[in-house]
Amino acid sequence: MACNGVVFFQQNASLSAYTTEIYDNTWMAPYEILKVSVPSFLYVVQNNLLYLALSNLDAATYQVCYQLKILTTALFSATMLQRKFSKSKWLALVILTVGVAIVQTSGNSADKVEADTDQNRTLGLCAILFAACTSGFSGVYFEKILKGSSTSLWVRNIQMGIPSMVISLLTVYIQDGRIVAEKGFFVGYSPLVWTVVVIQAVGGLIVAVVVKYADNVLKTFASSFGIVISCIVSAIFFDFHPNFGFLCGSSLVVLSTVLYSKPEKRQRRRLKTVLPK
Repeated sequence: MACNGVVFFQQNASLSAYTTEIYDNTWMAPYEILKVSVPSFLYVVQNNLLYLALSNLDAATYQVCYQLKILTTALFSATMLQRKFSKSKWLALVILTVGVAIVQTSGNSADKVEADTDQNRTLGLCAILFAACTSGFSGVYFEKILKGSSTSLWVRNIQMGIPSMVISLLTVYIQDGRIVAEKGFFVGYSPLVWTVVVIQAVGGLIVAVVVKYADNVLKTFASSFGIVISCIVSAIFFDFHPNFGFLCGSSLVVLSTVLYSKPEKRQRRRLKTVLPK
């Protein structure tokens, strides 16, 4: 709805101009819809893989392994977008991965984790590795689409939302069709749930803006800082006590950010002047 509102006001609040713009970029652009269907489908697959991984792994292993998405994002950026990273930037990415993993597991105690005999760790590890790959690929693919055409960011989000809605609705009716038929589609949607939905929607738009005008690697750095900041806020307002692991992980995140943003020294080429004899 937010994207539709922006497009509506971009067309000078003209309903006919807005309708024409949406019609030309959706119904009359099936190839564009097909292109954005790739990340839409991958995001649905990724969510199901994460659910499968969390069902078969303990929280600590899940959190650590999923941080590989930082490296897969960088790898796909290098291969699909021909983006070049120096050795110091690759080192910063590795340090960031380690730091975020330490921060996310700093509050987990191995003594509290009870082994579940029904869990299949091999299946869980495969699921989390595939989820990390789909996360990196879909993010970089969407960035390539955004930066490779003149279509506006808001229209792209509308195009991407159409296949996402179709895939999600099919998934809901396949898995929970009976419950939806009995109790309605919006059963369980409390004010708190709607608040989370709005926050997720706004967050998705912000991510799209970051991808459009920056890149996915910077997005991962921002997400990593978000993890650290959320832990700090939890320490201030909630019953969260940072330990040594949290401090070490936070320090690594800050170090990686400084290392990644450090300007590279370019070797100056010396021009040889030939003096006339």
